[in-house]
Amino acid sequence: MELRSIQMTIAVSFTVVSVCIMCFLVLTLYGQFSRRIEDQYVENSAQLLNQTAINLEGHLRNMRWISDAMYYSVIKDKDLAVQSMDDEMNLLYEANKDNLVSIACYTNDGSLTAAAPIATVKADVDVTTHRWFQDAVGQLENFHFSTPHVQNLFDDPSYRYYWVVSLSRTVELNHNGETSLGVLLVDMNYSSIERILKKANEDASAEYVYLMDQDGEIIYHPKQDQIYAGISSENNLAALSYEDETVQESFEGEKRLVTVKTVSYTGWKLVSVVPMEVYSMGMESTRYLVIILVILALLATVLLNQLVSARIAKPLKKLNASVEEWEAGNLHPDIYVGGSTEVMHLGNTLRSTVEQIQQLMQDIVVEQEEKRKSELDALQSQINPHFLYNTLDSIVWMITGEKYEEAVFMVTQLASLFRVSLSQGKTVIRIEDELRHAQNYMNIQKIRYKNVFQADFDIEPGILGYCTVKLILQPLLENAIYYGMEYMDGEGKIRVNGYRKGDDIFLEVQDNGPGIPQEEASRLLTEENRERKRGSGVGLINVHSRIQLRFGPQYGLQIESCPDEGTTVTIHIPAIPYTEENQRQLEEGKRK
Repeated sequence: MELRSIQMTIAVSFTVVSVCIMCFLVLTLYGQFSRRIEDQYVENSAQLLNQTAINLEGHLRNMRWISDAMYYSVIKDKDLAVQSMDDEMNLLYEANKDNLVSIACYTNDGSLTAAAPIATVKADVDVTTHRWFQDAVGQLENFHFSTPHVQNLFDDPSYRYYWVVSLSRTVELNHNGETSLGVLLVDMNYSSIERILKKANEDASAEYVYLMDQDGEIIYHPKQDQIYAGISSENNLAALSYEDETVQESFEGEKRLVTVKTVSYTGWKLVSVVPMEVYSMGMESTRYLVIILVILALLATVLLNQLVSARIAKPLKKLNASVEEWEAGNLHPDIYVGGSTEVMHLGNTLRSTVEQIQQLMQDIVVEQEEKRKSELDALQSQINPHFLYNTLDSIVWMITGEKYEEAVFMVTQLASLFRVSLSQGKTVIRIEDELRHAQNYMNIQKIRYKNVFQADFDIEPGILGYCTVKLILQPLLENAIYYGMEYMDGEGKIRVNGYRKGDDIFLEVQDNGPGIPQEEASRLLTEENRERKRGSGVGLINVHSRIQLRFGPQYGLQIESCPDEGTTVTIHIPAIPYTEENQRQLEEGKRK
């Protein structure tokens, strides 16, 4: 299939448009699907954080309730100078010991007032130096949550120490009707918070969740041990500045989605981290599926476009084949008519055009044939009266001078000349007859010009039986005499050569006359600056046109000339054996 064929053009155009539309749709849908998946991850992270925050806030709310119950139901109702609150504190501890490590109350100077379950304070412990104590002193109605730490305020006979998160607040202590400030401490078991966050990380499909305080210090992290050991790290300080939303960040060369949720009462922040690599891996199978579907769709599109374009182009290709057949030289092609309405109309129009052209060509051939016959008839009726007059005058002069043999020779040559000229009305004769006519003409001219030039014929015998147009050599010899030999003093030479080369025959007329410039010689076969001079009156253009009319535009005359070196005129005709059938076809113009 040609690259520029209409089928290829239609197929490529349809395919390019289809591919562009398909790629646009695929990219648009894939982008929307990617954003939907990303939104789904964000939504899942937000739901997980919300649920974790609810669980964590429930736990912290329970710790606040314990602190409120201890303060408002026990401490405010006790005169610590005469009453103890150990029983109530122990009772409250026993009711919540699953989540508590200890409850303690201190005076403003750090002295222990009451504690549960262990009341023996270590001798070297100064609670006033602890941050939970310092944060709570003097700030009424405020709750303070510490970061996880090991609680070692009391002597434990089992030597067990727990990781706790301390809830501290300032309270008013009553002594004999006088109030003073103190600090209530509720130590929550860190394992309760850890359990909530571990559950959140177990529920997470791809991300992980960690907890940090209002200063950015990590309270819980699934890789907490590795972070403390310096093996791993977390972008918690940057996350501290994020609002409660989802942010895309880059940390240590890794892109990830970070969702932040602030925990009520504490200022703590729950942070969910989803690596974009996990998201991309989740999209990889979808991407492969999309690629496969796109490839299959493209193949189907190309196949469909080929079928459609072939259906559209088939009648056009048939019509084009008819035109190519016509172009190749078949003057009676079978023009295809079919296909769509437009193609049928085009085929009918082209068929009508071909018929009109054929008729015009026949009319032109008949017209040209009649024109050439008229010119040839004029040539034959003339053969230049001046030439005939001079010839007859020469014969009379010979008879008067009693040169009877020469006179007979002249009469014989003149009779043979006219016999070939007439040729029973034929315009296509043998090369042998055309050469005989040329020889008769040269014999007469040599006598008239008293042998001032020589005429030689060198003809291959094998070409004598081939066809030629009548009277094509005589005008060339006439020009050679009148324009080449007339003014020379006995040194003129005219040579006629005939030979075959391949499927063509060449007849050359050479003279050693004065010659002409090549530029002027090239114009002799055109109508430009044409002048009718001496001679037959038909000349080179007539010979050239009659040869092309019979044999085609690739045949005719070729002129080569150079000043002072003579002129060569070559007749180029095809090698067509002279038979009655070939002669008849050439006469009718069927072998052009």
